[in-house]
Amino acid sequence: MKRIIIPLILVFAIGCKQEPKKELTVQEIVDNSIADSGGKLFDDYKVTFDFRDKSYVSENVDGQRVFKRISDLDSITITDVKRNDEFERYMNDSLVMVHDTMAVKYANSINSVHYFVRLPYGLNDGAVNKELLGKETIDNKEYYKVKVTFDQAGGGDDFEDTYLYWFDIESFKPNYLAYDFHVNGGGQRFRKAYNERYVNGIRFVDYENYKPKNDGTDILEIGQLYNKGELELLSKIELKNIVVE
Repeated sequence: MKRIIIPLILVFAIGCKQEPKKELTVQEIVDNSIADSGGKLFDDYKVTFDFRDKSYVSENVDGQRVFKRISDLDSITITDVKRNDEFERYMNDSLVMVHDTMAVKYANSINSVHYFVRLPYGLNDGAVNKELLGKETIDNKEYYKVKVTFDQAGGGDDFEDTYLYWFDIESFKPNYLAYDFHVNGGGQRFRKAYNERYVNGIRFVDYENYKPKNDGTDILEIGQLYNKGELELLSKIELKNIVVE
């Protein structure tokens, strides 16, 4: 009997001494998410995709990240190029002048599309402030809930917007996101990722795009509004013809 009891006591004692599972920091959560989604491949590879009626290109040129948007109008190919804070427009191969106000508008539009496609990679940019709000359950699954705000310096024209991300507590994939915005009358959006696929090691998703049915809701409560069916589907955001090289 002693031969049985002593090993059992040792096993129990060892089990009691095990340290509780370490709580992750918000930085560790985001780093794990970026690693799962492709990591440095976002910078090392050229990415091309179609969104609605336009083509988009993200590539590294001379150490700088360059975003492009290409569209066809009759016999003219319009190529918009955003490089850091610079914007250029080409019609076929000819550079054309664009008024500063419109240049900012076009550049922001290009940046917005590429930003969402590259998520979660941009969440480690210098102007990003991340805060872990704890855990929240959406669609009967638990997620880390992270709030993101931006510094005015380097945060772009929409630096006042607030973003929320829900990261799977096991895979760290950002399966939901939400944000508020202040331009064009303002509002809130909630996005659910679907159609996940990896192309040459980089994760891409499409989104169902929702908004609250009622005005004046708190952006921090939008996940629970989704659970209660109090959001309405506005559109689907679908990427096509993805090429990574």
